[in-house]
Amino acid sequence: MNSAPDAPPRQRRRLLALLAEHPLLRPVAALLILLLIDVIFLPGFWHLEIKDGHLYGPLIDILNRAAPLMLAALGMSLVIATRGIDVSIGAVVAISATVAASLVNADHSLATAYAAALGVALLCGAWNGALVAGLQLQPIIATLILMVAGRGLAQLLSDGQILTVYRDDFFVLGGGYLLGLPVSLWVVAALALATIALLRKTALGLFIQAVGLNPVASRLAGLRTATLIFGTYVFAAACAGLAGLMIASNIKSADANNAGLLLELDAILAVTLGGASLAGGKYHLAGALVGALIIQTLTTTIYSLGVPPEVNMVVKALVVFVLCILQSSELRPMLRRLVSRGATR
Repeated sequence: MNSAPDAPPRQRRRLLALLAEHPLLRPVAALLILLLIDVIFLPGFWHLEIKDGHLYGPLIDILNRAAPLMLAALGMSLVIATRGIDVSIGAVVAISATVAASLVNADHSLATAYAAALGVALLCGAWNGALVAGLQLQPIIATLILMVAGRGLAQLLSDGQILTVYRDDFFVLGGGYLLGLPVSLWVVAALALATIALLRKTALGLFIQAVGLNPVASRLAGLRTATLIFGTYVFAAACAGLAGLMIASNIKSADANNAGLLLELDAILAVTLGGASLAGGKYHLAGALVGALIIQTLTTTIYSLGVPPEVNMVVKALVVFVLCILQSSELRPMLRRLVSRGATR
């Protein structure tokens, strides 16, 4: 007779337990805390207005500027899920932006320029995938080759100059609007939803997780681990290539020296902030997107508060340090030992 009144509290406790274990809880909470700080110290931060049918405001600016990083984080998520890493993303951004700007300035069609830029990005991903999956090189070493050589190649293609573009159709991807919102957000949303649907509606997501958890067992179970790993690097490069087009479109030029500089580090940080494990086998695409928003919000907050830009790198370094500590397998046992010692005293 007394079990019925206890049912709602039990359900609430179960719901709270599920929420506490949800991988999005921590990144979303961190993002909300940052936004709360902005509301307190930056008056008008939540102000939104419509001009010429377009939505403007600080929040829209953050979303628009975070779009390339969100694309890079999507690709990096799958690479990290297979126990890999890709530090060449920034170089791929520079190459794709330079190729597209060069072709547009040479009076080629926008479709041709974009197709060539994305094609070069796919070749870069195939190069990384061949080195990692085919030759079994360490991922950080294999992608470091392209990180160095790729940016040098971009500089050779542009003769070390910033390629300025003057065609209006080139500016749509990074600076245009569709239904009141930036085009870049629609592109990120479309790619993210398609990727999430593919991984959830098919066995591909489980295969990638299996490879990250135990590549040897996955191969013995019949999975084509090399093909899966190769595909993740190609996908990561494609995302980076699209991010390069978006960046070049936004700034109306291609800067081989600075385009995508350190973007790979921000992408890795976004993935880990989103709840993924650098040990592989665990990923969360929605969390990676939230992690990218955290980084961009943090950057915007620091600049808006008048803090020197150098502090931005220090804050990111502290965040990386805390994340590494939290992901340590020895952290929880160490805390338990400290608590038990404190209780016995």
